[in-house]
Amino acid sequence: MPTRPSARVLAVGGVAGLALVFAAPLAASAHVGVTPDTTAAGSYANLTFAVPHGCDGSPTTEIRITIPESVITVTPTVNPNWDVAEVPSESDPDYTSAVVYTAKTPLADGLRDTFTLSVPLPSGEAGDVLEFPVLQTCEVGSTEWDQETVAGEEEPEHPAPAIVLTAAEADGGHGHGAMESTDADDGTTSADSADPAVGTAIGLGAAGLVVGIAGVALALWALRRRSA
Repeated sequence: MPTRPSARVLAVGGVAGLALVFAAPLAASAHVGVTPDTTAAGSYANLTFAVPHGCDGSPTTEIRITIPESVITVTPTVNPNWDVAEVPSESDPDYTSAVVYTAKTPLADGLRDTFTLSVPLPSGEAGDVLEFPVLQTCEVGSTEWDQETVAGEEEPEHPAPAIVLTAAEADGGHGHGAMESTDADDGTTSADSADPAVGTAIGLGAAGLVVGIAGVALALWALRRRSA
């Protein structure tokens, strides 16, 4: 049976790992972010944008998502609480430069909602970054989520939602099944339940889990030495 010091080490090691696992997703949810269901170059992807809060406490009334020029077409998913419109490019009316969701009833500061766009990802190189700047308009004030995140530097205050392309899939990833993966009851996609910046959060969370497991292993080793 573990002695008090050994039990304490076990608890500390386990809690440290769990803290890192859960702290990353919670931190990531502070921003307006995007979660893709795939990042393979040349594939179709459902990009889910999440809005977790208002503007300094003011309810959100509109979300404007800017579409990068390398994304040649976009299909917005209907959200029953919002009106949706595509904004054509001034230089080419066939190209959508932005998608605007306007709230039928302002989204209260303490509530979260999501918006999913189905897009063909460009056939770029693994590591290419696609940014989708978002203008969040509220009853009072607005917030522009448009700042570039630079690797190795501190995250800006209002980072633009972005995804990083990975290598193209062997089959080209051109199947349209992923584009219309919707729930028949409410028209939302299966990715709607994901938190913003989940890709980064999962990576950090996994690292935290490893730390926790290492802590437990160290405690067990210490216990065996004490018992020897």
